[in-house]
Formats: sequence, C-alpha cells, structure tokens
Amino acid sequence: MAKKGNRVQVVLECTEHKTSGQPGTSRYITKKNKKNTPERMELKKFNPILKKVTVHKEIK
Repeated sequence: MAKKGNRVQVVLECTEHKTSGQPGTSRYITKKNKKNTPERMELKKFNPILKKVTVHKEIK
C-alpha cells in the first residue's frame, strides 16, 4: 500500500514578465513539502523570454 506524502506539485510563474508587455509566460513546475513550507514559494529562476534571472512565485 502506498504512503500518503506531504510533497505536492506547485507551479512557479514569473512576476516581472507580466509588466514587460511581451507575449507568453515563464512557468516552472517543482515539488515542495507542504508540512515544512506551508507558505507560497519564491525562487529566482531563468526567464528565457526576458533572457535574465527573475523572481518566480507560486500560483494557485
């Protein structure tokens, strides 16, 4: 029987891309332990459209 885990899949979306006015979105999918980090994640990831590292925040 499989165990229930605390790991959930989350989607990270770029915060600077919306204000840039360029089409498309920069999103990453990752996993987090909801027991250790109940608040929303913020990571610096590469945005290929803007060609620089930007802050990506968890959505949903």
